[in-house]
Amino acid sequence: MIETEADTRANRIDPVLRDAGWGVVPGSHVARELSISPGRILGGGQRAASLSADYVLSYRGRQLAVVEAKRAGLGHTVGVGQAKQYAGLLKARFGYSTNGIGWYGVDMHTGSEGDIALPFPSPQELWLRCFPDGNDWRERFGAVPFETGGGKWQPRYYQHNAITAVLDAIAQGRERILLTLATGTGKTSVAFQVAWKLFQAKWNLSRDPVRRPRILFLADRNILANQAFNAFSAFPADALCRISPDEIRRQGKIPRNASVFFTIFQTFMTGEGEFTFEGYEPDFFDFIVIDECHRGGARDESTWRGILDYFKPAVQLGLTATPKRDANADTYAYFGEPVYAYALKEGISDGFLTPFKVRRMASTLDTYRFSDEDEVVSGQIDPEREYTEADFNTRLIIDQRELSRVQEFMDQIDQRQKTLVFCATQAHAARVRDFINQVKDNPDPLYCQRVTADDGKLGEKHLEDFQDNSKTLPTILTTSQKLSTGVDALNIRNIVLLRPVRSMIEFKQIIGRGTRLFDGKDFFTIYDFVKAYEHFSDPEWDGEPLPPELPGEPSGPREPGEPRDPAGGTGGEPGGVREPKTEVVVVKLSAGNERRIHYVGATTYWWHGRMITAQEFMQKLFGDLGQLVVSEDELRAIWSDPERREGFLQRLADLGYDADRLDDMRRLIDAPNSDIFDVLAYVRFELAPLARSERVRAARDTGLEGCEREMRSFLDFVLGAYERNGIAELAPGKVGDFLRIRYGGINDAKRMLGTVEQIRSAFVGIQAHLFR
Repeated sequence: MIETEADTRANRIDPVLRDAGWGVVPGSHVARELSISPGRILGGGQRAASLSADYVLSYRGRQLAVVEAKRAGLGHTVGVGQAKQYAGLLKARFGYSTNGIGWYGVDMHTGSEGDIALPFPSPQELWLRCFPDGNDWRERFGAVPFETGGGKWQPRYYQHNAITAVLDAIAQGRERILLTLATGTGKTSVAFQVAWKLFQAKWNLSRDPVRRPRILFLADRNILANQAFNAFSAFPADALCRISPDEIRRQGKIPRNASVFFTIFQTFMTGEGEFTFEGYEPDFFDFIVIDECHRGGARDESTWRGILDYFKPAVQLGLTATPKRDANADTYAYFGEPVYAYALKEGISDGFLTPFKVRRMASTLDTYRFSDEDEVVSGQIDPEREYTEADFNTRLIIDQRELSRVQEFMDQIDQRQKTLVFCATQAHAARVRDFINQVKDNPDPLYCQRVTADDGKLGEKHLEDFQDNSKTLPTILTTSQKLSTGVDALNIRNIVLLRPVRSMIEFKQIIGRGTRLFDGKDFFTIYDFVKAYEHFSDPEWDGEPLPPELPGEPSGPREPGEPRDPAGGTGGEPGGVREPKTEVVVVKLSAGNERRIHYVGATTYWWHGRMITAQEFMQKLFGDLGQLVVSEDELRAIWSDPERREGFLQRLADLGYDADRLDDMRRLIDAPNSDIFDVLAYVRFELAPLARSERVRAARDTGLEGCEREMRSFLDFVLGAYERNGIAELAPGKVGDFLRIRYGGINDAKRMLGTVEQIRSAFVGIQAHLFR
């Protein structure tokens, strides 16, 4: 009898770990089949292969080792590669591979590796190898379990790494700490768990655990502070305090009797005889979390910096979604290099973030020079000037152009899907809102709303409804700057760019609006009318710094009432410096010039950490197909067999060619009604594509001969479904669905058609006639 891997684990590996004390010694834990990542989203509800570690050994809250198991009949080093990969992801010091007979160990820090003799190291032995110096606070933090809400929340591997890295830095006495985590990966959850452990361990600036810490969460927008306040709800109610000017005026004093305080920078900078941060002693707060810290708080000339300097004794944790660049170099200089970083491309590759594609929309009116046929409605036009995208809707308004852009993207999107539209100014956002409501299919007047700084509490209510996934209205929001960060809406399917995005940091933040996971959401689409896609041409756009921008580069308009952000965004709360008034020219196009506005779209795809064009995608597909199929006949044979076809499609998906991208390829080769087979045959063997209707016609002519009347009728029903809906109707599991739909059940179908084997044989046999 062959010993299975499960047998090896139960009879050989588990006893060794148990004898060493793992899962027995207090504070030690053995996690079996620990999920690391769910796998990249491929489309059609599918994912790439997930990652899970056979065993993860933890002690005092720290993941120390990974053990990769193989059955006894295999070599004991077969799992070494996986052990190294998983230990690297989990930041575990040791990786082990075993078949239960031999054991092989790897020290991920020193690089030493080789066979090891039993007994296996105990929890205390591995702990001393990892932390020979000893640190009381490391152990106190490790003794506090994560707050999981009764098991509803478990840290993802990178969140565990981030929390551990921050607590290690605190335990070692570091005073300025930085975390770089891509938008949508749970920075607030990380901050909560850090605060929870500090609170429960009674850490404070005295480093003497006699009182609980006072923690301040600083944001630059009320919506971010409110989201964080709600996310910290596991704390006792009397431990939390939302600092607001209205409440301070009502109480006549600043709040002091709490453990975790939440506020925005603007509240702390009120001044002029009212409350300021100086109402607190410099050492009042033990720990300060600065959300979106790249947005100017660490710059020497920033007024925010005064707050951080005033509370200099506090340990300060900066949270940012943006890697180090020239625009936020001050942030990194202030906090130091991040103790942990998790990038957008990693999040998409792991399957924790949703991938995206970009529709680049070029038009015949991307620039404008005045024509005598057009009418200047107001303002003074410069007839010699060529107006560019940066001028539109800030210095030059042409409503026909904006209406045409709205009609273009509204024709392309599914109008039932939640969509964000970024506009040049608040006034532009209002006009675009009106145009959307004029051309929409949905008759509801609340379909599209504007959310900007000037919309105040009404805008916040629109945003709250938009974020509620149980509500369908509003479906589209227009904004200018306000929603570029901090909007935690999971089901955004489309992002439309109608204004230039000059800052790489803001560009990434805008992309982050769509990356949140949601059931049934395989990707989101960016409709780019302003050439923002050029940011992707930077090969390091998700990583290392760019050279400084050229001097004199315009910084772009800000919303009135929103403070300027040196990193390229805006603060988003009332009370900032208003943008200077710019003379605006309003032009009405002649009927002839209006009719000449046309658009050309091109799609680019996220591919293994970078964007590629559809043409590049097709070239890669051609190269990979050469490794998978050698002849036209082989491809036809594969496609005619449902089981082989399913396996082949899965191999393609694992390589990155999921169903949605292959569907796009059908449009690219001008064969929207053809089968995916035709895409592959065209790319690999230059075969002219056929419409599904042509294939069905041929199959009816040649494939139904010799069948009994009822079987002919059944197969004709199957062919009709394929013609309407495509290859998914011919999957192995679909035959049962067809039988239930047509006959009510398998037994009734058997009485009409014959045995199950005969039905399946006919179902498979007709497919060979489709792909001859």
